Amino acid sequence: MKKWMVLFLALAMVSAASFAMAADKKIIWKSSGHGPASDPSQIFHDEVCKAITKATAGRLTIKPFVGGSIVPAYKEVDAINSNVLQMAYSCPMYNLDKWPAAGLISSRPDALAGEVLRTWFDYAGGADLMNKMMTGYNVITMPGALSPLPDEVFFHSKVKITKVSDLKGLRARCMGDGGEVMKKMGASVVIINGGDIYEAMQRGVIDAFEYSTLASNWNMHFNEVAKYVILSPSRAPSDPQVFFFNKTSWEKLPEDIKVIVQEVVSSYTQKQHEYLIAESIKALDKFKAAGCEVYRLPKEVDDAVEKAADEFYMAKSKKEKPIFAEIYNSMKNFGKAYNAMK
Repeated sequence: MKKWMVLFLALAMVSAASFAMAADKKIIWKSSGHGPASDPSQIFHDEVCKAITKATAGRLTIKPFVGGSIVPAYKEVDAINSNVLQMAYSCPMYNLDKWPAAGLISSRPDALAGEVLRTWFDYAGGADLMNKMMTGYNVITMPGALSPLPDEVFFHSKVKITKVSDLKGLRARCMGDGGEVMKKMGASVVIINGGDIYEAMQRGVIDAFEYSTLASNWNMHFNEVAKYVILSPSRAPSDPQVFFFNKTSWEKLPEDIKVIVQEVVSSYTQKQHEYLIAESIKALDKFKAAGCEVYRLPKEVDDAVEKAADEFYMAKSKKEKPIFAEIYNSMKNFGKAYNAMK
């Protein structure tokens, strides 16, 4: 055999061995949810990490962490930007310090509801607009990464709210743009981590709070600290949570693993939405059986909340960077187009 052939075969064998070693090399990511261990969103986050690890046979191993265990709760996206985390499941509104427009893709008044929001995000440019909003940061998201979640409970409260004036002076835990709208309506808004709400109600720091769906809130034992469960989609017709990724880490993934991650994430975000609808139906009866008074917010208050939200977003669209109005108008126009089919 000629020397050049021997050399060629040797190089081919080395290349094949190198490829096999690369294929076997494990990529390890760290990912965090944003809530306590009992929160369904945290549970689904952990399941996503396990499912991706299993589906890739460990080639991409994602280690799940509970909210607040690696970085302070609600700072998950900052940790992704600095590559402390490579993935996280969080609420966009926790990033208002960086992107005022993040509050639009969050639990907020005058938002798109449920599956309409997910459809906008996946098929009408929502994910692209969110990535445009995050330009300059080493953070991305993608279609399928948003779980809309059912509409939030308007308030769990120690005080019965039947008219607009009942909101004036109410010490309420509210987050994001919804909190700003409540301020406009006279509430005294307090920002408290989800895991600290129960104790804050016990100690009398707050009189009322928004958090999540009936199902999530039942698991948090909120029936023990608030007599009234006030229902209305006006403050938050959906409670979107989104998977975020470190852009550099994502781009380094082999193409087949990217496909697996996208498919698993999309599957579980949809599953979580459906699961919480089913569980919230059960939780409604549980709250009633526990002695809570469950009632629908009067239309007078609903209308006032929607009016205050319209004024807030119109004013903000004029003063913020153009991406704010771009996202707001895209969502609003999609909602009008959807309603035109009814």
